[in-house]
Amino acid sequence: MPQPQLVIFDCDGCLVDSEVIASQVDTRLLAEAGVEIEPEEFNRRYAGLTFAEAVIRIESEYKVPLQASIIDRSKQILDRKLATEVQAVPGAAAAVRSIAGPKCVCSNSTPERLSAMLERAGLLDLFDGNIFSARAIPSGKPKPAPDVFLYAADKMKVGPEDCFVIEDSVHGITAAKRAGMRVVGFTGGGHSWVGHADALTEAGAETVIRRWADLPAVLAALSEWSDSG
Repeated sequence: MPQPQLVIFDCDGCLVDSEVIASQVDTRLLAEAGVEIEPEEFNRRYAGLTFAEAVIRIESEYKVPLQASIIDRSKQILDRKLATEVQAVPGAAAAVRSIAGPKCVCSNSTPERLSAMLERAGLLDLFDGNIFSARAIPSGKPKPAPDVFLYAADKMKVGPEDCFVIEDSVHGITAAKRAGMRVVGFTGGGHSWVGHADALTEAGAETVIRRWADLPAVLAALSEWSDSG
């Protein structure tokens, strides 16, 4: 079957079921600061962003100042919880193993959190060290900036047009499209909401899958379509 030259996996909400944990922690901290947002609404609007970026947007949208310490508190609580509680999204390991060619991870999470989550989920060794954090690249710009995707493609020596990205968030898809890459949306994480697939399609995903088992056939079909085009 045809294969993309590089498959790029997002981590949070795609490989590991971390977004549901993060939204619970972050909405609890926001509530303590006087901003009431339900976890599902938080995921719908801010999943895929760093919490620091989400805080900036919340301050603007809700017209309320938030103490900078909320970001540090979120990091401390989440690093502890994710390192001990996070699980792989069902089918993620098999999906990664199904990719015969080069593959990597691109994420807004810190390198330390990425390593801890992927190791706990049994996925760390599947990527041969090809794990890229937006926090650790030269620009330091997180998604929805395209920088981490372009950096990974350059390091893996593959043109952006030959990359497929698997993303669960509108902000992640926006970043991948800005990088000139093709995108498959994923809605199999525990944080998924009503209208999730439609939102990913509107953001630019060529198709959306809910089960990791569907990934090999979808990538083959999209790669064939590209070759025939």
